[in-house]
Amino acid sequence: MRVTIAGGSGFIGEAVVRELLSRGHDVAVLTRNPQKTDAGRPLVWDGKTQGSWSKDVAAADVVVNLAGENIGQRWTKTRKVRLIESRVGATRALVAAIAAEPRRKRTFINASAIGFYGPRGDEILDETAARGDGFLADLAARWEEEARAAETCARLVIFRFGVVLGSGGGALGKMLLPFKLGVGGRIGSGRQWFSWVALDDVTRAILWAIGDESVRGVFNVTAPNPVTNADFTRALGRALHRPTVIPIPSSGLKILFGQMAGETLLRGQRVIPSRMSERGFRFVHDKVESALRRALTRS
Repeated sequence: MRVTIAGGSGFIGEAVVRELLSRGHDVAVLTRNPQKTDAGRPLVWDGKTQGSWSKDVAAADVVVNLAGENIGQRWTKTRKVRLIESRVGATRALVAAIAAEPRRKRTFINASAIGFYGPRGDEILDETAARGDGFLADLAARWEEEARAAETCARLVIFRFGVVLGSGGGALGKMLLPFKLGVGGRIGSGRQWFSWVALDDVTRAILWAIGDESVRGVFNVTAPNPVTNADFTRALGRALHRPTVIPIPSSGLKILFGQMAGETLLRGQRVIPSRMSERGFRFVHDKVESALRRALTRS
């Protein structure tokens, strides 16, 4: 099978690429910097304009779009533009390449995020929940709208990812140092919901969507047991055998990160993967303790 992955050198993408290669598939990785591609066949692109890479995308059996810059920085006006272009612009370019051969049978898997739902307090959110408010909700909605343009020439799957926990990077990689030093703690009140998913299960979900031609539409890719920030903090402290008694004040985070802190760190979503569960997908790591042990063992 020929698979082309945008964002294949990133935290999630590299894990997916390596798993596909282990199964004997031909995997091309769309990248701005081929020297950073450790697995797969690199194809240079700029994430917005057509080029020699377009033919590989048009000829692929599966196209996976994981492209997008990290949201975990202060959202200046310039930064917001980059976040939008790296997702919306990249998706538009991929769909245009796919559309060059509209009759070819293929699967298009496009990333999105549970930020689509906006901050919703204790409300339980499945795929039927309406779009929320805020920058991330607007970004995810635009991202998904671009992907839907591929429905006329591909089987479309949109995955709304929660916070991905795994070794070697991602959100957990940024958290580890203060916790290892014994100065980690809950963020703000700690009551905000934290909808997470293990990297292993993300990889399994993508392979599941590739292998089952009846899978299409929008899916929440989150473990079935979201936790509050306080519960997550305690679980990480236990996994590292470190105290977690020093809270991070909301006011400091707002000063440092502005709107980003308000939408992501201090507020959250209580998301469940209803459609995946209904389709029989089972998460190997359905408890946060299991996911943390797995990630820390492999770090």
